[in-house]
Amino acid sequence: MNSDQTYSISMLDISASIMGRMDTIHPTLIRDSDHTILIDTGYPGQLPLFIEAFQRLEIPFDQLTHIIITHQDLDHIGGLPAMLKQHPHSIEVIANAIEKPYIEGDNMLLKITPESIEQAKAMLSESIPAAWRDAFISTLEHPPKAPVNTIMNDREELPLGGGLIVIESPGHTPGHTSLYHKASKTLIAGDAMRVVEGQLAGPSPDQTLDMTLAMQSIQKFTHYDIETVICYHGGAYKDNHIHSSIAALVEQYTIDKP
Repeated sequence: MNSDQTYSISMLDISASIMGRMDTIHPTLIRDSDHTILIDTGYPGQLPLFIEAFQRLEIPFDQLTHIIITHQDLDHIGGLPAMLKQHPHSIEVIANAIEKPYIEGDNMLLKITPESIEQAKAMLSESIPAAWRDAFISTLEHPPKAPVNTIMNDREELPLGGGLIVIESPGHTPGHTSLYHKASKTLIAGDAMRVVEGQLAGPSPDQTLDMTLAMQSIQKFTHYDIETVICYHGGAYKDNHIHSSIAALVEQYTIDKP
């Protein structure tokens, strides 16, 4: 997306069939002269897709030094254990303190409940091979887990990739965190916002634990000089009036809220 002699930032496109439909996610990869930082790791089983994405950017996967996890959801932490196992060197894993026990497996992921597992089973097509079905259900019942080495705190600036400012943006999950990349004026929103049909949108209501808090959180983004937003679902959004778009989202939610 942007690059100079000190950093580069790239949005990845990771696409795969999930429960019978094609799903594309957009992790972010940032580099400087000493570090390669991946933000979020996709679903379980997607490691080969990430390695291919690195290769397209001519970045060796074994140069990865840091992984930042924005929050606990399966499509963000799913690839973490495999990446740590595959990598020849130690990788520093960074996350919010609230999300840490979920990522490490001490607590069950908040959105994976007995009810949600039964709903997932009901949605699976009968044409899906039994082995795949069993593996999918097992993943839900026993989500991937991996250690978190470093805690990131609200408004902290991580000295990585040209400067990454931590923005706690709870609501989608209790410890959801977004990041502002100073050098490129890019907001890495995680699931705090989406791009839907080319327009900036709030988080998915049916996947957000506290929608009111989530909408309050995105108002924090207007404190930063943003030229581009990378949304994990929907991709990149560029606009000269991003602050106005965010304000409009919050206002519309306030109007529509029951």
